[in-house]
Amino acid sequence: MIEMKEAHDLLIVALDAARLAAALAKEGWRKHPSSAHKASKVDLVTQFDLDSEALLRRELSRRSHFDVVGEEGGGERTGGELAPVWYVDPIDGTTNFVHGHPFWCVSVGLVESGRPVLGAVVAPALGVEWTGVVGGVSSRNGDVCKVSEVGTFEDALLATGFPYDRHTSADNNFDAFVAIKKQCQAVRRCGSAAIDLVADGTYEGYWEGKVKPWDVAGGGAIVMAAGGRVTDYTGQPADVTGGRIVASNGHIHDTLIAALGRVLAAR
Repeated sequence: MIEMKEAHDLLIVALDAARLAAALAKEGWRKHPSSAHKASKVDLVTQFDLDSEALLRRELSRRSHFDVVGEEGGGERTGGELAPVWYVDPIDGTTNFVHGHPFWCVSVGLVESGRPVLGAVVAPALGVEWTGVVGGVSSRNGDVCKVSEVGTFEDALLATGFPYDRHTSADNNFDAFVAIKKQCQAVRRCGSAAIDLVADGTYEGYWEGKVKPWDVAGGGAIVMAAGGRVTDYTGQPADVTGGRIVASNGHIHDTLIAALGRVLAAR
């Protein structure tokens, strides 16, 4: 079990690594980097993704003894399923990155027994970095941040995303997007789960299915540190390996869960 003092020490490690990787990746932003397709025609990877992940692996392995699992290179879980593990996304929002859009980031999250422990999310094109330790505090550019106080669903600004197989799979989140957009103030889709998840009071809630652990480990920890709630679609505490996640300020969480439940029941 990671104690609070160790968690804060490890947060420094995570933030230092994320900053270095973000600086490396930013060298390719707005430079029209070449990209290749992965599993689908909308899932891109660049050399900057690969180099950023290699840097993250090197720094985290040098300064801690936990396994590192990344989006591009995977990784071995030598410590077992319950042991602490780093999940890293070297560029979350690669499509944005390739097109010169500023909504992309480097995300580093430490997870224990499937639950987020701490996270660092660095978005260099936006000039913003977020950190958080579950049970402690979260910050935005060094200032303490909290989830929003909005308590009514019709006043809520939400965020979501869509899976890479949305062209071929019926489980593509389109139905939930349409249904929920009719009930809240607005829904944004910015293309980076880690940025959408961060808890500085911008969004009241976020949901997405078919996410990977590296998408949500860092941001999920920051939400919880900011006083928010992170669960699966049924309201149970989220295991970041489960694929479905709902994060919120807590006030609108049950309403969002219920809205998702109605959509799933109608499929």
